[in-house]
Amino acid sequence: MSDDLLSRITIEPDKCFGRPCTRGMRFRVIDILQMLAGGATQEEILTDFDFLEPDDIKAALAYAALAVDHPRDEFLLEIRSAIAKASTNTAAAISTC
Repeated sequence: MSDDLLSRITIEPDKCFGRPCTRGMRFRVIDILQMLAGGATQEEILTDFDFLEPDDIKAALAYAALAVDHPRDEFLLEIRSAIAKASTNTAAAISTC
């Protein structure tokens, strides 16, 4: 699973009560997952929410895959570590531009 995808998922205590969101926006991972589960296609979601990108949907699915594969405490530690690592890599890449 790509750390780049997971870097799109942010968890901030002051946004959506600390629930996982997309790229710092107040658009929760669960919102994307519920739309997909309800039968919406990626194209429909991207049309209805033009601020979303295809990788945001992939990131939500990647996050969900990790969530269901691990016991809760282990998952939280792993996802926070992956997000921190991805953020560090992204910041390093930006600083070299």
